[in-house]
Amino acid sequence: MIPSFRAIQNWINSRRDRVRLARNLGVKVGERCRLYDCDFGSEPYLIELGDHVTIVSGVKFITHDGGVWVFREEFPNIDVFSPIVVGSNVFIGSNAVIMPGACIGDNCVIGAGAVVVGTIPANSVAIGVPAKAIKTLDEYRLKVMHDAVFIRNLPKEQKRRCLCERFEIR
Repeated sequence: MIPSFRAIQNWINSRRDRVRLARNLGVKVGERCRLYDCDFGSEPYLIELGDHVTIVSGVKFITHDGGVWVFREEFPNIDVFSPIVVGSNVFIGSNAVIMPGACIGDNCVIGAGAVVVGTIPANSVAIGVPAKAIKTLDEYRLKVMHDAVFIRNLPKEQKRRCLCERFEIR
């Protein structure tokens, strides 16, 4: 079934609306970004995203240290904040948490559920809690090319047949 023009237009507008919403909140968003259901927290103006960044559902950006609550009786006005910087050409997987002061370099993949603290170097794949670089982007490319199927633009039924055949699913 071919999607209607209206369905395609709604999809395009929803993507634009998320980027527009993030910008309206104060997030600095580069060009050609895709933002899904993510949370920019209480200080979105401390977050900067480069160009060609994808952030998928459940990702949370935290720009403050809520743990200072334990010092509030002694220091009633205490707060600690740190900006977050995400480079260009970055993918951040589902339910990742990006902590205050995190800096993700260009050309990175952040795995689902990762908790990013500190710096993730450019050209790396990082996973875990806390997130650590586990391979270079070139090493990841080799693995991906070994496992890849080039079916992205196929119709849904043809894609299903191809995948079921590949994984011997009946």
